[in-house]
Amino acid sequence: MIPTSLENTLTAAVRIAREAGKVILPFFHQEGAHRVKADHSPLTEADLASHAFLVEALGRLTPSLMVVSEESADREIPASLVDACWLIDPLDGTKEFIKGNPQFTVNVALMNGPNPLLGVVHVPASELTYYAQRGRGAWRQEHEAPAVPIRTRSANPNRLTVVASADHSGPLVKRLLQRLSSPEVTSIGSSLKFCLIAEGSADLYLRDGPTMEWDTAAAQCVLEAAGGLVLEPGGAPLCYGKAGLKNSSFVALGDPALKWNGPTPASEVTRVLRDLFHSSQDRLQQK
Repeated sequence: MIPTSLENTLTAAVRIAREAGKVILPFFHQEGAHRVKADHSPLTEADLASHAFLVEALGRLTPSLMVVSEESADREIPASLVDACWLIDPLDGTKEFIKGNPQFTVNVALMNGPNPLLGVVHVPASELTYYAQRGRGAWRQEHEAPAVPIRTRSANPNRLTVVASADHSGPLVKRLLQRLSSPEVTSIGSSLKFCLIAEGSADLYLRDGPTMEWDTAAAQCVLEAAGGLVLEPGGAPLCYGKAGLKNSSFVALGDPALKWNGPTPASEVTRVLRDLFHSSQDRLQQK
């Protein structure tokens, strides 16, 4: 059951994500062992501590809603999402965390079927929080300063800022950069890539390769509420509740004018994106 007051629920979710960040920080910059999960991603004590805190806190906030986490046991992760649930990544950017890079986040999303209703992306190392309510807007808050509304910017096709993953950029990203006119490239970890676009500091993020739904839900909510789009290879919005909770490749855009649709793309950028994603879709269908 969706909470009656989404505004109050969002306020509580922001507080809980910040508290999870405080749970993580004592582990940061500490020498510690980590293990590798079945999907070859790393797992630390900080991931597990944040997971335990979030599951308990969100469970108290909304006892009727399931909490689906990256660190949930296999038997606790549904084959596809229920109509309403929390979808969380207790520590997004574990590789950055292990390397001592502060670009890791706590991601918390309230889902309703295929769409995130609320999203919180908290950066524990800098006490920076992005949060949003679908259809109501997105905000950025530093420490205890007043929250500031954020919006995406209009793109300059001749001077796009592309955000790329520090650890996961694939061949499509390289091809994109080769075909764009004088792109600026910002490499950053975790879901902060979405947030840079949401606040108008960047224009485009192309992810070549699969991610899980908990990796993207909270940040997608922030970006879409700020005026942006997250699209699958065919041009449809990235939606949730897919079998196995796995995403395909996607592109995150700040300016909806960059979306490709129809046989005549509006600009060279949209032609490039359409061509890249057609090849990506063909490759995915061959697997």
